[in-house]
Amino acid sequence: GARPCSPKYFGRDAMVCVCNATYCDTLDPVVLPAPGTYRLECSEGSFQRSLRAPGLLLMLNVSTLYQNTKGFGGFLPDAAALNILGLSQPAQDNVLCSYFSESRIEYNLIWLPVACSDFPVSPYSYDDVPHDYDLKYL
Repeated sequence: GARPCSPKYFGRDAMVCVCNATYCDTLDPVVLPAPGTYRLECSEGSFQRSLRAPGLLLMLNVSTLYQNTKGFGGFLPDAAALNILGLSQPAQDNVLCSYFSESRIEYNLIWLPVACSDFPVSPYSYDDVPHDYDLKYL
């Protein structure tokens, strides 16, 4: 089974799960619901074919596909990478496993900023020449 969160509280409404060199919580493996069923939060149910069902009505047009999902992931700016590199090797392993492991949140994509970042360690861009509005110095 999954290892529970080791909570750390920051004030009344802020909590994080602690992940360090010796402990990190885990999740049970993701199990997809059977075709024709759904699972939201921790409840499961079946789709009904009646339009007279009480409550929220969700209509799905399965004949129209809009886009494919390649995966799920997050943003890794240089500041985050430097913070991870500042951890001990066992803590680094736990943090990276918490993102990519099948027993954790199972990221399979990471967005790396190129040319600039919202959270840079130092300012940078593709073109650091002042007033180069035509981007001649790329």
